[in-house]
Amino acid sequence: MQTVREIAKEIVRREGGFVNDPDDPGGATNFGVTIHTMRRLGLDLDHDGSVTEADVRALTVDQAIDIFEKHYFQKPLIAMLPQPMHATVFDMYVNAGSNAVKILQRLLRDMGHDLVVDGALGPKSIGAAQAAFANAPDHLVDAYGIARRNYYFRIGDRRSASRKFAKTRAGGKGGWIKRAEEFISARYHLTDQQFKERVAAWA
Repeated sequence: MQTVREIAKEIVRREGGFVNDPDDPGGATNFGVTIHTMRRLGLDLDHDGSVTEADVRALTVDQAIDIFEKHYFQKPLIAMLPQPMHATVFDMYVNAGSNAVKILQRLLRDMGHDLVVDGALGPKSIGAAQAAFANAPDHLVDAYGIARRNYYFRIGDRRSASRKFAKTRAGGKGGWIKRAEEFISARYHLTDQQFKERVAAWA
């Protein structure tokens, strides 16, 4: 069983180093930590009175891991979910914030649980997740991963500038889709043909 820190290290590996893509609403980002997060946390690493791109560049791997553990796992109560859900929900929370919880809540509603989709894990959402996992321990992680993948596809459907994160220039699976499928059993991965059919309207 992975520790939270081991999961966080894998997230940092997936996120990579410094980027500042104009098509990414997150803005300047290092190891997956955005400038907006650093400003919210007051991480003025060079002590010049403001949090700028220079502070993002100065962020270390260990600092990023600490931020993820505290603010993206412990604070949103992901630890209260069934243990097999930790890695995928944690990874998605880093990637998409409270939308990670909304995806889970919508999935649980589809499974018959009476929940408000508000992006916050409270007693009802946690209890529903635990009940759903008890009833389908071999399927909930896959179902959540598929819901993640569909979330990325819907972003691409709505926002053409984001499609490059879901589809490569060569037409194959982009980073978002590969990332989601890391948490989905191989039998549920899209074939190349299925992927091309799903994104055919993006051409």
